Amino acid sequence: MKKFLSSHKFYRQLQPLLQSNSFRELFSYLLTGGATTLVNYAVYLTLLHIGAEYLTANTIAWVFAVGFAYVTNRKFVFHSGNQIGKELFSFVSLRFLTLITENLLLAFFIQSCQFRPVVSKIAVSFVTVAANYILCKCRIFQKPAPCLKVSANLPANQQQKGEEIHE
Repeated sequence: MKKFLSSHKFYRQLQPLLQSNSFRELFSYLLTGGATTLVNYAVYLTLLHIGAEYLTANTIAWVFAVGFAYVTNRKFVFHSGNQIGKELFSFVSLRFLTLITENLLLAFFIQSCQFRPVVSKIAVSFVTVAANYILCKCRIFQKPAPCLKVSANLPANQQQKGEEIHE
């Protein structure tokens, strides 16, 4: 079976992607995101069950989910070595934007469209999960870019190659 798969054209084309860091990162994000979603929904549904208003329940669930998401994203997805304080502030700040978006969409679906709170939460989750991944990947857990400096003292061939220079 393994010989058959390795000789199959599609498998050979897919193999570099499966071994890439991007695929592993996305896969890890989906796993930790699923666990974060479970935390979020467990708190949200529990609070709704005990009579909390849906926006209050969503905001409290957000607090628990963001705490869980930060730890798991930092450790298991993006393997960040950045300064925790600054990174955590960025994480919470940008996730706060998705909380506002989520609360606005929940209010729209529940009040204007007359959807049930649980159905609305599921619909809104698609928007927030995608937004959260993009914000994490592009803004929060960035790997520091290497310094590229070109010195006037370097030969022209090294300047053209864009070689890194460390002082």
